[in-house]
Amino acid sequence: MSRIDDLIAKHCPNGVKFKRLGDVVRIKNGKDHKQLGEGNIPVYGSGGIMRYVDTYAYNKPSVLIPRKGSLGNLFYVDIPFWNVDTIFYTEINERQILPKFLYHFLTTAGLGEMNQAGGVPSQTQAVLNELQVPVPPLPVQQEIVRVLDSFSNLTAELEAELEARRKQYSHYRDALLTFSEDTTGASKQASKQASKQASVRWMTMASIADYSDTRISAKHLNSDTYVGVDNILQNRAGKAHSSYVPQTGKFTEYKAGDILIGNIRPYLKKIWHADRQGGTNGDVLVVRIKAEEKRSISSRYLYQILADDKFFDYDMRHAKGAKMPRGDKTAIMQYQVAIPPLDEQERIVAILDKFDALVNDLSQGLPAEIAARRQQYEHYRDRLLTFQEAA
Repeated sequence: MSRIDDLIAKHCPNGVKFKRLGDVVRIKNGKDHKQLGEGNIPVYGSGGIMRYVDTYAYNKPSVLIPRKGSLGNLFYVDIPFWNVDTIFYTEINERQILPKFLYHFLTTAGLGEMNQAGGVPSQTQAVLNELQVPVPPLPVQQEIVRVLDSFSNLTAELEAELEARRKQYSHYRDALLTFSEDTTGASKQASKQASKQASVRWMTMASIADYSDTRISAKHLNSDTYVGVDNILQNRAGKAHSSYVPQTGKFTEYKAGDILIGNIRPYLKKIWHADRQGGTNGDVLVVRIKAEEKRSISSRYLYQILADDKFFDYDMRHAKGAKMPRGDKTAIMQYQVAIPPLDEQERIVAILDKFDALVNDLSQGLPAEIAARRQQYEHYRDRLLTFQEAA
């Protein structure tokens, strides 16, 4: 950061000038897009790209600022675009401020907390125009943008790698967890696969597992061992500490090796393979392998079966309720599970667990690295965009 400190000392030794946002940009309204033809020009709303059309509204670098909805959801766009009336675009005076510098600064300005008193959050040009923006000399802005973009680009690369790994993980899940109930007529080239299929037992969940019927007192629970539907994370990401811990009563007990499934809105794919003892409530199902099946079924393998999209699709098809669908406990126990020999289960688990750690683990996988890079970006962004105002 010494280069930036030197530039600030050289170009603005007495501090940095602040100006009204309205003095450095013109805030413009969006327009309806329904009459436009299909093309390759993105149409932005407050939630992001809505579609692609054949006409642009503006073709210079711009910062898009939501007018309604998620007010802090800013976009930097440096290609031709169209925007609708839920989001403003900015015509930026680049002789005073660099578009990317303005974008980085506005992410620190707390726009998401402005004008949210009652009703739908909304933003006005009048309020935005009065926002005070630092305008250091262009060489200082350029160096700040260079540093912050380096962090942003690294995060983007990691996110692209994570997406590629997720696709790879999905491919292996499909390949490893797809079994055929009919192996007759297998070709010679498929003999190995046929042999594998022939040794698979197909069983219902009810024949291999039960729901937990044991109870645990609230006095034995804490934020780490109490699990509610709110602290099981979406998309198979495990669980977080609970912000709520009951003080009295008895709860459904889970033990190490049990599988906990969020039973509200199954499409959220909330599932956790327990590695400790604890308790939960009626919104979470606790699946426990029967004692007589534990020698032939790995609990981690059953977890991977139930963490698969095929199970969640089945769960949703049988769920009850429209606004807040709830899984059908009886239907879940009729779900058909393929049980290969134990050594094959362990092979499958070893492969899938490696991908699981890479794409879902919030403490050591790619999500953890992305979170660390975002924190690093925010640290330097806040430091580099905090200026002493010129007298």
